[in-house]
Amino acid sequence: MPRCQRTPLGIISIEELPERLAGGRTLAGLDLGDKTIGVAVSDRGLSFAHPRPVILRKKFSLDAARLLAQFDRDDVGAIVLGLPVNMDGSEGPRAQKSRAFARNMAPLSDLPFVLWDERLSTVAAERTLIEMDFSRRKRAEKIDSAAAAFILQGALDRLQSLGRDHPR
Repeated sequence: MPRCQRTPLGIISIEELPERLAGGRTLAGLDLGDKTIGVAVSDRGLSFAHPRPVILRKKFSLDAARLLAQFDRDDVGAIVLGLPVNMDGSEGPRAQKSRAFARNMAPLSDLPFVLWDERLSTVAAERTLIEMDFSRRKRAEKIDSAAAAFILQGALDRLQSLGRDHPR
């Protein structure tokens, strides 16, 4: 039986993640765009974010099925979803779309979501791709997954600091 079951757990805090990732499960990161979904997955040691190919958005049910299949293949235990907060800390329509996406996914899977402030993640991802000398066309193909990796890496770094602050 796949790990993606129908018992909704919803949104949790990052402090609740370690218990959800017991047994070497990985953590996924998502960057939602209007046309694509950037995806990244951690290693089992929860140290590094690895970009995956973007998912071209079609309709929610198809996008969700592709994501859940990817999560199952990567033994994902939880998802970090980028929350596009405005620079002043307020939430606009894009943040509401991310919250709605998490709510709509909840009945489809037992995987919990952590909402992660993604301010400037796309800017940082673009700078990294420019530094790596990617052409404009190649950057456009990879930017969403690079942003998802940036979001996920921020959450992984926070998990590492939580572990140092509160050893088991």
